[in-house]
Amino acid sequence: MTPTRPTLVVGATGTTGSRTATRLLATGHPVRAASRRGTPLSGAEAVRFDWYDPTTHDAALTGADRVHLVPPVGDPDPAAVMLPFLERARSLGVRRAVLLSSSAVPEGGPAVGRVHQALPSLFEEWAVLRPSWFMQNFTGAHLHAATIRESGAFATATGDGRVAYVDADDIAAVAVRALTDEDAPNRDLVLTGPEALTHDEIATILTEVTGRPVAHHRLTVAEVRHRLTEQSGIPPEFAALLADMDHAIATGAESRTTDAVRHLTGRPPGDFRTAVERETALAL
Repeated sequence: MTPTRPTLVVGATGTTGSRTATRLLATGHPVRAASRRGTPLSGAEAVRFDWYDPTTHDAALTGADRVHLVPPVGDPDPAAVMLPFLERARSLGVRRAVLLSSSAVPEGGPAVGRVHQALPSLFEEWAVLRPSWFMQNFTGAHLHAATIRESGAFATATGDGRVAYVDADDIAAVAVRALTDEDAPNRDLVLTGPEALTHDEIATILTEVTGRPVAHHRLTVAEVRHRLTEQSGIPPEFAALLADMDHAIATGAESRTTDAVRHLTGRPPGDFRTAVERETALAL
């Protein structure tokens, strides 16, 4: 059943938010596209939204039936702004909430893990999407993609650890089902691609697809933390969190695949090579 009230998509100009909003519109679901600048999205109602400006919250929420939540980027404690927002959402009649989290962050864990833990007590209909790292990290605006374009290399502290990178298109496809299916998942969903790759293997695929050499430089956790803070301007606390995630990958934390994408969408997840070929073609 297609809801007549709009779905609020927070972060509607971002990697997953834009894809989710576009897919919702394509299937006939009304969308309220929220972003800090209120950027227009064809077919959607645009609204200005800032996690840190509560005066923008009611206009975004009023009349909405469901909400797709993308946490504020770079905030080591997003619960401080997200939980009051979600309580307000419930009071204004939002029935279902779908939260974008991470495979690396468990319920009750750091950062968005606290929001994950609170969600079931706030909404009867909910889902938490816990995707692995995005394939688009190597083709979009992420630090890895930027350094590949600048120097033909990217750096991690992941060693020989494996990651089942997931396509942002697949994340959006799952998000749409979690938002619109008659029955909400009411659980967390770990989303991965079909295979777990080392970053050396990723560099090889990028070299083969793009036709230009791409190298993976191995750093220590301390070197990654320093690089993120000194070269990228990331706050020290959040840089430490990201560096620790690299260490977790090195010790095998992300060396897994799941069937969640297939279960929710009815099709297998896309593989890394295909995603890079598609994204590279779109950039030309």
